[in-house]
Amino acid sequence: MIRNIMRILLGAFMILAAIGHLTFQRQEFQAQVPDWIPLSKDLVVILSGIVELAFGLAMIFWKRQRVNVGIALAVFYVLIFPGNIAQYLNHTNAFGLDTDNKRLIRLFFQPVLIIWALWSTGAWEHLFKSKRDAR
Repeated sequence: MIRNIMRILLGAFMILAAIGHLTFQRQEFQAQVPDWIPLSKDLVVILSGIVELAFGLAMIFWKRQRVNVGIALAVFYVLIFPGNIAQYLNHTNAFGLDTDNKRLIRLFFQPVLIIWALWSTGAWEHLFKSKRDAR
């Protein structure tokens, strides 16, 4: 029960983040796109918003692929982590993260999101069960 609530909550969080990417928070999200990405920052924000919307909907509604969605979302969180690191290293203010300490603390929340995605979808158990079965 609590796992399903947390999965739906994470899905809703992803949908809200997607709405922000596509509308009123686009500039703030652009501040997180590392300069070394060879695409326009706005395009990266729009594309990541579309991906986040898909993940949010999948987390809530795609029950048959729940484990795969959890793994894919965890990988997505790993892939966007360089943006958080870039925001810290470049001292970029966005989302109220206007000090190095706040930006540094935020970096520690990415692993929480990864674990949340894996745990709430049952992917955590699936991955560790597969490792145990392989022995």
